[in-house]
Amino acid sequence: MTRAALILGYVPGGTPAKWARTWAERHSEVPLRLHGVSAADAADEVRAGSVDVALLRLPADTSSLAVIPLYEETTVVVVPTDHLLSAADEIAPDDLDGQPILLPLDDVVAWADAPGVMIDHRPESTSAAIELVAAGLGALIVPQSLARLHHRRDLTYRPIVGAPMCPVALAFPEGPQSELLEDFIGVVRGRKPGSSRGPAEPPPKRTAREKAFAKQAARAAAGKTAGKSGRTGRRPR
Repeated sequence: MTRAALILGYVPGGTPAKWARTWAERHSEVPLRLHGVSAADAADEVRAGSVDVALLRLPADTSSLAVIPLYEETTVVVVPTDHLLSAADEIAPDDLDGQPILLPLDDVVAWADAPGVMIDHRPESTSAAIELVAAGLGALIVPQSLARLHHRRDLTYRPIVGAPMCPVALAFPEGPQSELLEDFIGVVRGRKPGSSRGPAEPPPKRTAREKAFAKQAARAAAGKTAGKSGRTGRRPR
């Protein structure tokens, strides 16, 4: 009899395809359903039970969730192919001084003192911001995976040396984990089929850095509730 599916939420730019292939090879009787979620809603989707586990970006409010940090993405700037910044292989933050910067409402880069001059108009989404970059209205700072996701011939991107990295993690409800979820975590961690998991492990405890991310996310959420938006501490120049 076919068992219930495992639902994996993933944010834009997330790449769960490799895990899905490995899962299908090992658990053909249990589908792994991929469900796209916004970066802002990913943790809430796990808490609400809409997904069993999520590939999300930090910082985020991960209260009541267990979190496994996976990797950190390079922060890049997206500009037109004929932009002055495209002449270098990589740029420094100072290279963005005086440059108009687009800050979409779904911004995911936690860079409080990011360089550049924030444009007053905030696009609804990263996708909309990309269109404005192509129109020559400004540059866009994003994780590298989002630059790749929105790739087009008239745009390019360059790594920003010294910019904060963009952490990506796996999150799931705290407490005892189902066998399916344990197996999926094994896939993510590269555990070989048939290898013993050993005694049941408690949910991973948050590191000091993860706790700091959670506090930062809570402060940011409180600011938005009070009508404040944008990267913390960042103001138009």
